[in-house]
Amino acid sequence: MKIIKFSLALLLLVNVSVAQPKTTDTLMLLKPDRVFDGQQMHSGWWVLVKGRHIEAAGEPGSISAPSSARIIELKGTTLMPGMIEGHSHLFLHPYNETTWNNQLLTESRAERTARAVEHAKATLMAGFTTVRDLGTEGAGYDDAGLKAAINKGVIPGPRMLVATRAIVATGSYGPKSNVAEATVIKGAEEADGIDGITRVVRSQIGYGADVVKIYADYRWGENEVTAPTFTEEELKKAVEVAKSSGRMVAVHSGTEEGMRRSIAAGVTTIEHGDGGTPELFKLMKEKGIALCPTLAATEAILSYAGWKKGVGAEPEAVKQKHKMFTEALRSGVAILMGGDVGVFSHGDNAREMVLMAEYGMKPIDVLRSATSVNATIFKLNNLGYIKSGYLADIIAVEGNPAEDIKAVKQVKLVMKDGVIYTNSVN
Repeated sequence: MKIIKFSLALLLLVNVSVAQPKTTDTLMLLKPDRVFDGQQMHSGWWVLVKGRHIEAAGEPGSISAPSSARIIELKGTTLMPGMIEGHSHLFLHPYNETTWNNQLLTESRAERTARAVEHAKATLMAGFTTVRDLGTEGAGYDDAGLKAAINKGVIPGPRMLVATRAIVATGSYGPKSNVAEATVIKGAEEADGIDGITRVVRSQIGYGADVVKIYADYRWGENEVTAPTFTEEELKKAVEVAKSSGRMVAVHSGTEEGMRRSIAAGVTTIEHGDGGTPELFKLMKEKGIALCPTLAATEAILSYAGWKKGVGAEPEAVKQKHKMFTEALRSGVAILMGGDVGVFSHGDNAREMVLMAEYGMKPIDVLRSATSVNATIFKLNNLGYIKSGYLADIIAVEGNPAEDIKAVKQVKLVMKDGVIYTNSVN
């Protein structure tokens, strides 16, 4: 029995060590063809990693590495900061697999969490070492638990900024029932009035929200036309309460009036932005409010409805996205990389980056959006760059994404917190 108990204890220790990778002060010298440092591309640079942090980055002659350092040759690759997904829903999966309503009404919380664990792993392996997850869509505060499990090393996944339940005006959000007496789970938490929204914002922060997500408009008008939900005063109160705790406010808005109210309220980011105009983008730039355009979600939803890209005329929604994105680029407003992943497959996050370039953004600016721009807007002060002292969240991709943005889909190495999760180069 003593031998059996000892063996079980040893097995447990082994399992724990596998599940929770530890970093040490071991040095690793990474030798790619080039390095994108979060702002610029540099040919021939090397990067030295010590433990969890970047020790040095630059020309080979500027880096002093001891003979004990592990050399990692990365021929043919570009080394860059781990990418940051700006708009994710890890508790959702593509709507052509199961509708949004059915996911909320027929999938148990256990199933949805199990799926989220797999989604987190797929996201990390795709080179996205951080995500801003903007609502569990009916799964309560389970994103805070998922974040804790990742941070403790229980499961592999990206760093997470979580929004927990998100906030909607009463009566505006789904799922809905034709039976008035039925109690139906909601995809977000309802709130009304100054006192109500104050309470809900504080409650969600108390349950672990890093970011407050609010729906400034939704499909609740006549015939499901998208219309504003919260008043300007309600939005201002939400921003006041959230920002007093240091939290950012992300606002879902697809109408001109919803965006106008959100801008006046001083939110941090506007998601989707379909109703954007040159005047609104000018105001956003002046107030330091960033746009997360979610191009991939629009195209994905239309494809599920039967649209075949490149065949026939573009749907009006795609034309509007092109117009909105072009005007946003011209205005100089900060543009985040975030695709509303969950509407489409986790692990295919870079789909948004490819579309950003296709819609007119220079590939180098797309790379900045997915790294340093997102890090700056999200106040991730030690991420988004390849710089001495920054956390060692680093990836390598095949080829040069500044020349062909599709290279970001060819991920060869993923390092998070100084731990290598995959390396298919050597």
